[in-house]
Parts: sequence; structure tokens; C-alpha cells
Amino acid sequence: MSDYAPGSGHGGDAVVDLRSDTVTKPTPAMLDAIARAKVGDDVFGDDPTVNALQERVAALLGKEAALFMSSGTQSNLCGLLAHCARGDEYIVGQMAHTYRYEGGGAAVLGSIQPQPLPNQPDGTIRLEDIAAAIKPDDPHFARTRLLALENTWNGNVLPGSYVAAACELAHSRGLFAHLDGARLFNAAVASGRTAAELARHFDSASICFSKGLGAPIGSMLVGSRELIHRAHRIRKMVGGGLRQVGLLAAAADHALTHHVERLADDHALARRLAEGLAALPGVTVTPPQTNIVFVQVSDGRGPALLEHLKSRGVLATGLIGLRFVTHLDVDAAGIEHAIAAAREFFEKA
Repeated sequence: MSDYAPGSGHGGDAVVDLRSDTVTKPTPAMLDAIARAKVGDDVFGDDPTVNALQERVAALLGKEAALFMSSGTQSNLCGLLAHCARGDEYIVGQMAHTYRYEGGGAAVLGSIQPQPLPNQPDGTIRLEDIAAAIKPDDPHFARTRLLALENTWNGNVLPGSYVAAACELAHSRGLFAHLDGARLFNAAVASGRTAAELARHFDSASICFSKGLGAPIGSMLVGSRELIHRAHRIRKMVGGGLRQVGLLAAAADHALTHHVERLADDHALARRLAEGLAALPGVTVTPPQTNIVFVQVSDGRGPALLEHLKSRGVLATGLIGLRFVTHLDVDAAGIEHAIAAAREFFEKA
């Protein structure tokens, strides 16, 4: 097997890091935007760069207002706490990020009871399950207040008709709807729809700049002015009041301008990786819709494959099967190297 030499990726080494799209490093152009950013104290509301970014993102998602957050977890938390009071309940997927991977923040910090429901293979929650989980207005029960969905979910784009129906059901029963849209722009590029169309039926949405868009830090919560006003107070309570945040906002703004359309390249590389891995013996690959490839390896050899790939400079994760995520620091040569390294493992087995 030939040695891999990095190509167009700008990470600076020969490692093909497919653990997550969160590992991206700022491009030279993004670093230049950071260096040129006009800043102020955002706690006083006078950072011009973050103010402009908040207005831009609110418009992009078709909402009244937006609020910069340090992370997607913080953005989702502030959104949930802005919608729900202590003792309220939110309906969420059993495998949703807000329920499973955010430290139980809504319950711990907001005394909000989660009502997790099974996710279907495409990430949806059955409408009949949602309807059945909504509690009657009775003092015996937590008050069901919110439905939370995720798009993309494990790289899958939620069907538009489903989103409309789920949010209509929630609203008809007096619930709000929140969207965890950490990779919403991946969904937009893959579906050919705008971010505003994808967020249209939700009362609030969270988007992330530090995944496929490649910024080093940052997320944004969008919603009505009233909701964002409440979220602003909550953000302060959870330590999210930042100062010269324009440095980070400039990176996010650059990403929105230059890194959205190129997400299609990540999706194409994910399809190529899936194709190459699916040709190997004992490997089952879920065809990717966006930039995340899930792989199952027969005979329990998944951990051994991960170790072999690591020895060849290819990094992936194994929490839910094997997961490979493409991003702007991975190029076609890196994907071919990953496929070749996996093929070597099975040829030696």
C-alpha cells in the first residue's frame, strides 16, 4: 500500500481524521477574517460583528431574532429552557442528541422532564407515538410543552412532509416545536431546500458553525424576539455571556459565505467511502444521505478494524457501529487511503 500524502486538506499532517466534522481547523482565509474582525463587548451588546451575524442568521432561517452561543449543547439547552418551565416535559427521540448526548442538561439545570420516544431508522418519531405521549392537563402529570426534532439525524435528512405533519400535530395540541439543526446546512444542500424552508415549521432552531461549516467555535439559536429575549437571560445564567465574541462571529460569518455550497463535496466523498467499504467482505454500509457513513462489521471485528485504521493514519469512532464523517479537511486522496487501509485489514484476516 502506498504512503498517503495530504492533498487539499489544510490540517497540516497526513492523518485522515474521520471521527467527526468537529475536528476541522480554520482555513487561512477564515483566520484572516478573524484577524480583521471588528469587536466590542457583547455582554453590553456592542460587538458589531456578532450583531450583524445574528441578524444574518435570523434572516437565513426566516425567524425574528438570533442569539450567538458557544456550543450546540448550550444553544439547545437555552432553547429548551426558554420554552419550558420547571416540571414541564419535552418529547424527544430516544437517540436524539438533546436527550442522549448533552449531559441531561434540560433535566439537571431546568427540571424539564424528557419523554423519550423510539426513533425510526430515518430519524423520525411516529406521529401516533407523539400523540399518545402528550399528557392531559391534569396535576398528576408533567405538562407536555415541547416537541424536539433533529435534522440531520445520523446524517439523514428528515422528510419535509413528516416535519410539517409533526409540527402541525404539536401546535394543534398546544406544544411548541424546537429543531436541533446542528447540521441543518448539510440537510439543505442534500435536499436542495433552503435553511429557512427546513426551519419554517419550528418555533425555534439551533444551528452549529463548528461542524461541517468548519468554524472553530459557535452555534446560534433562532426564534421569535420574545423567545430570544428569554434565552438571553438563560445564556447568562449558564455562563454564555461572552465579550469580544466578534472574533468567533467573523469565523462563522466566513463559513456561511464560503463553506455552505461546498458541503456537497463532503457528501460526495461520503458516498465514495461508503461505496469502497461496502465492497469489502463482511462489511455492511448504510448508504449516506449527507456526510456521515455508518458501518457494521461481521464477527465482532469492528474494534480491530478501528485499531488497524488508526495504525495507518485513519481515525474513526465506534460508539454506534463504526462511524466515518467527511469534512473540509478530508480530500479524495484521503478517502482512497482510508478505503485501501480497510481493504488491507480484510486481506490479512
